[in-house]
Amino acid sequence: MKNTRITLLSLAVLCLAGYSQTGGRPADVKALKDNEARWNQEYAAKDLDKIVAHYADNAVLMATGFPSTSGRDEIRKLLKTMVDDPALSLKFQASRVEVSSSGDLGYTQGTYQLTMTDPSSKQVIHDHGSYVTAYRKQPDGSWKAVADIATSEAPPPANK
Repeated sequence: MKNTRITLLSLAVLCLAGYSQTGGRPADVKALKDNEARWNQEYAAKDLDKIVAHYADNAVLMATGFPSTSGRDEIRKLLKTMVDDPALSLKFQASRVEVSSSGDLGYTQGTYQLTMTDPSSKQVIHDHGSYVTAYRKQPDGSWKAVADIATSEAPPPANK
C-alpha cells in the first residue's frame, strides 16, 4: 500500500510539474506509445499472459464496475474473466504521453472503447471513457504500469 501511495503521489507531482511529451525524453515517449500499441494488439489477440505482463508486480487497476484490484496476480484473475468473454473488444488511444525529466516515471492519458458481456444481465454492452495509466521504468528499460485507472463516460443504465 505504501508503494502505491508513493507511486500515485509521484504521478501527481509529475502531472503538476507539467513535463512535456516533447521535452527531453522523446525515446521514452515513443517507448510508451509503442508499449500501448502492443498492449492493444494483445487485447485483440486475447493473450492473457502478455496483457498481464504490462503490469508491475504491485500495480493497481481501477475500472468502472469492478473492484479496485492490487497486485499482478489479482489483476490476472480479473482480466481472465474479461479475456474469456467472446464479446470482448478493448481499444485505447493515448492523447497525451508524458515522461518525467529523470526518465523513470511516465503516464499516458486517453480514451477507450470497450465491448463486453455484462456479468449481471448477460447482455453485450458497449462502453467508452477515459483512462490514465502511470508507468515506472524497470531496470531492464521496459515500462510497467503501476496504476491503471479507467472511468466510463457512458450514462448509467436506467432503472427499470
